[in-house]
Amino acid sequence: MSKRLVIISFFFFIPYLSKSQKVFSVEYASQADVKVYVVEYANQADLNVYKVNYSNQTGSNNGKWFFVDYVNQAEKKIFFTDYANQADIKIYFVEFSNQAKWNRKEKMYLFY
Repeated sequence: MSKRLVIISFFFFIPYLSKSQKVFSVEYASQADVKVYVVEYANQADLNVYKVNYSNQTGSNNGKWFFVDYVNQAEKKIFFTDYANQADIKIYFVEFSNQAKWNRKEKMYLFY
């Protein structure tokens, strides 16, 4: 019985352990948790991002982002900068979900 309880508890708490990537795009840099710049080529990016259609498709800091409609639904607030030197991180939007990944893992901490 206790083994079954442990297994059930484990599956119940898994969603709370993983960090999803629900983001909200703010209007001003001062409102943002992370400032991002969109680059032209994937090899220039710190993170390759895939925009998912539903919030349950997000990953745990793996580059699959869901853009929420309201700031209180977001786990990270981002601001898109006009210049690369203003950004904390450079991203590239990819076409397929399997292309989403970190190219420079030293910046992963920004999304925890």
